[in-house]
Amino acid sequence: QVQLVESGGGLVQAGGSLRLSCAASGRTFSSYAMAWFRQTPGQEREFVAYISWSSISTDYLDRVKGRFTISRDNAKNTMYLQMNKLKPEDTAIYYCAARNGVTRTSGDDYDFWGQGTQVTVSS
Repeated sequence: QVQLVESGGGLVQAGGSLRLSCAASGRTFSSYAMAWFRQTPGQEREFVAYISWSSISTDYLDRVKGRFTISRDNAKNTMYLQMNKLKPEDTAIYYCAARNGVTRTSGDDYDFWGQGTQVTVSS
């Protein structure tokens, strides 16, 4: 079992930056593939980024490439999402997720989820 808690969301102006954190409980965090997803009201959940257990493999939604960076610190049981050059369309609730296996872009493949953190980007 893995419990996930996101933090770092907030209100920021367009062009600004935020750093999201996802703190995980459990001794096996380092063996899990991790990802960030986001969702806005009335929209489907959207893949944002994933990172393999070793950090060797990462991938991003095309619309955030070059602006967002996913990383993890297995010694601290924490994953991060550095978000730069934020745009109003990045406004959403951001969720972190974990799965015991290789990375995937579909939320249906993830076993554990956090409660989400709100990111609001004003124009």
